[in-house]
Amino acid sequence: MIINIVLWVILGLIAGWIASVIMGTRRQQGTGTDIVLGILGAVLGGLIMSLFGSPGITGFNVYSLLVATLGAVVLIYLRRLLST
Repeated sequence: MIINIVLWVILGLIAGWIASVIMGTRRQQGTGTDIVLGILGAVLGGLIMSLFGSPGITGFNVYSLLVATLGAVVLIYLRRLLST
C-alpha cells in the first residue's frame, strides 16, 4: 500500500514537472504544485483517455506518465483560462 502511494507521488512529480516545462510555468510553481498537478493530471488524463475508449493509468510505465502529463497540461491550461 505504501509503495503504491510513493509510486503515485513519483509519477505525479515527473508528470507535473514535464507539464510545467511544456506550458512554461516551471519558474512560477514549486515541487509541491508539480506533484499535485501530476496526480490530479493522472486522474483527469485517465478520464480523457476513457472518453476516447483507451485505458487510463495502467501502472508505473511510460504510457501512464504520458496520460498523467496530458492531464496536467490540461489543468495548467484551465488554470490560465480561469486566472485571466
